[in-house]
Amino acid sequence: MTGPTSRAQSGWKHDSPPDRAWKGRPGRTRATIAAEQDRAAGGRHRRSVDLGEGRFARASVELKVLPDTRRIRAYLRWSDRGKSPARYLGQVECETRAANLAEGWKMAWEKGLVTEEPPTEGSWASSPSVRAVMRANRSRDTRPEVRLRSLLHKQGLRYRVAARPLPELRRTADLVFTKPKVAVFVDGCFWHGCSEHLRASHKNVEFWRNKIEGNQARDADTDRLLREAGWRVVRVWEHEAPDVAAARVMSVVRASPPDRHESEQSA
Repeated sequence: MTGPTSRAQSGWKHDSPPDRAWKGRPGRTRATIAAEQDRAAGGRHRRSVDLGEGRFARASVELKVLPDTRRIRAYLRWSDRGKSPARYLGQVECETRAANLAEGWKMAWEKGLVTEEPPTEGSWASSPSVRAVMRANRSRDTRPEVRLRSLLHKQGLRYRVAARPLPELRRTADLVFTKPKVAVFVDGCFWHGCSEHLRASHKNVEFWRNKIEGNQARDADTDRLLREAGWRVVRVWEHEAPDVAAARVMSVVRASPPDRHESEQSA
């Protein structure tokens, strides 16, 4: 290994490797541990071990220091019917834990120990990578949505969550301010076709294009129907800075009622 984060091939000759090179941070949760492994592997879909007979297990890379050699060793671990098999991957010598985990995953792929788990039967996703993106884009209580709600609540605004502005219309807004008649939608970059951050699939291109264009058409129709009913619509992209988005929502909610055909759109 070469580069600014790599040690000499002889490893740490006189001292043990620093904790930052192999130890996990205190207070980690299962979610943060999984996220760390996902980043190092290049995505959750790249962490699968084929157990045979159509079964797959989610693997992790473990880093250990051997006191007698002062070397960091990487192991691949997974669970299989109550057992925890492990395979030695090799020595890693980078300065940070993140870089060493990434090296471990690279070794696992080079040794053919891991694979991409195929889509489940009936799944719309044409590849594990697309399925991973779909899973990351939840329809409710996403991180941007929760952060936006928190900022608005701190400013004294009260709202309904995941509600229909018009009960007779089957369209749900993420935030609904009933008295000023303002509906807020927090749009995910994948599902709603963000021009800046949409990562288009290279498989089933026509299917996904039609799917996203259909969502965009439904968004436009929702805006039109709500405007005609006297509502104002604010659309926020998930990539927008929460404080900027909150300020935009507050300005609409606290403003005097505009013309019934006016609508706020995100930049």
